[in-house]
Amino acid sequence: MFFGKLLPREGNFFELFNEHGKYIADGARSFMGLVQNYSDAILREKYTAEVDAAEKQADRITAEVNRLLHKTFITPIDREQIHGLINAMDDILDLLQDSAEVMALYDLKSVSEDVLRLGEISARCCERVQHAVTLLPTISQPAVAEAALKTCEEIDRLESDADRVMRSAMSKLFRDNIDVRELIKLKAVYEHLESISDRCEDVANMIEGIVLENS
Repeated sequence: MFFGKLLPREGNFFELFNEHGKYIADGARSFMGLVQNYSDAILREKYTAEVDAAEKQADRITAEVNRLLHKTFITPIDREQIHGLINAMDDILDLLQDSAEVMALYDLKSVSEDVLRLGEISARCCERVQHAVTLLPTISQPAVAEAALKTCEEIDRLESDADRVMRSAMSKLFRDNIDVRELIKLKAVYEHLESISDRCEDVANMIEGIVLENS
């Protein structure tokens, strides 16, 4: 019994999830600022730097969660769920950063309406991920569990919306007679942006599993 009292328990995993979720939302807002102000080189650089900063801070938290897992004997939820969730969340910010980098590396001259639409859906998905994560500490309460599942359903619907926009955008790319180089650039950007909502859906699926096991 005395030995058990000496073992690290719980940890601050939920606080770290919340902090990471905040950086996801911050990074998504900065990415949306980048897309909306793409024609302004100064603002484009500013928002790209903000996305990079959010990604670096999130990496720090991911490393802290994985470090804490090795030091904590009893965790608030399953260890594999903690590991999977924080890494899935980190994938979201990695893709936001990658999307910004692709637009810069490919020297995209302007953004299409489809890029704007996919960016908006991605930002909404990220905001919903942040909200779902904040509910985890009290997920055993029926009302909270219901709210979390509802938020996860919203993310699923947004991911489906992103799929539809992606298919429509790709169809227009190959149907319209545009420069091949621009086609390649936009195709890569569309694929990166659609992947953001996919990763958000991955997080939603994990949270649904956590809810069902712990509520």
